[in-house]
Amino acid sequence: MRILSKKHALALVMASAVLIVAACSLPLNAGPRSQSAHQTETQLAMEVGQKTPETTISLETALVNLDVLVTDQDGRVLSGLKRENFRILDNGKPQTITHFERTSAPITIAMLMEYSGSAYNYFAYKAASWGSNFLDHLDPLDWVALVTYDIKPTVQHDFTRNKAEVQQTLASLSYPQFREANMYDAIIDTLDRLDRVKGKKAVLLISTGANTMSAGTLDDTLERIKQSDVTVFSVCLAESEHLHSVGTTGYLQAKNQLQTFANLSGGTAWFPRFEAEIPDIFKSVAAFLRSQYSIGFSPTHLVHDGKYHKLTVEIVRPDGSPLIVTDPKGKRRKLIVYAREGYMAPSKRIAVLQEK
Repeated sequence: MRILSKKHALALVMASAVLIVAACSLPLNAGPRSQSAHQTETQLAMEVGQKTPETTISLETALVNLDVLVTDQDGRVLSGLKRENFRILDNGKPQTITHFERTSAPITIAMLMEYSGSAYNYFAYKAASWGSNFLDHLDPLDWVALVTYDIKPTVQHDFTRNKAEVQQTLASLSYPQFREANMYDAIIDTLDRLDRVKGKKAVLLISTGANTMSAGTLDDTLERIKQSDVTVFSVCLAESEHLHSVGTTGYLQAKNQLQTFANLSGGTAWFPRFEAEIPDIFKSVAAFLRSQYSIGFSPTHLVHDGKYHKLTVEIVRPDGSPLIVTDPKGKRRKLIVYAREGYMAPSKRIAVLQEK
């Protein structure tokens, strides 16, 4: 599978009366797309006396897409929900859902794994072992890529359906070369590379949550996640090692960061204390991605302010009252909704091309 790496695309799927989609493909570790093809087409048009296409249409609306998972407080996934069971609020204002479907496409996920020489390589080898376990929970049609990071992120294996190849890559990783773990830079770089992947995609971040000397800051990372439509699932490598020192400020900050990345993007975070928890965690990651609802809406009275708009997704009955769910014993259970916390509005109207 091949994808583009163009930076800083908005996390909105822009729609208008006329929409021209350019079908481009580059590998995960490629550079920016060359413009030579477009230039050649323009030159040929001039040679045969044709007119160059003109910019004639301005974008008036934006389509915001959300991948939403609903569970009860015990982690049981709610299936069978319908469009009328969802209510979306954009900065507190109700929106009209224009697109709704149950997700059925294969999973597309990038494993972003801390692989540094910190702690005498201990966490690096722990991450490789856990990453290998995750592959066992993917289906034959699912796509997976492997990215490791220390002082910088490295694409170890581009997107593939061949899990055995990724397994082999994990097994053949050499000793970590650097002690740094520049998590912020790795997340930003990976999201940049995933920008032009079609359909829904996710990142499985296997990390201690620590960051050493990244060029990017935490604020930069959070801003980048806000601009993206990628769901982040965080799995912490260091919970058991800090079991008796949970009051340590540095580790509490690391945990908070992993949780925030997940919450902001509509994912979730796990902090396993025992190795035996890992299979169920990765089983949950795959199950969550296969149980999401794809929901879209065009913001009412869209304001081109370039600001972050807070979203709230509520689960209701068709009459608008709260949906009540009970367990097999008839006990009422609380509903938990996993969805992106917001979206970045465009800063100005965007022109699109139409041939005349």
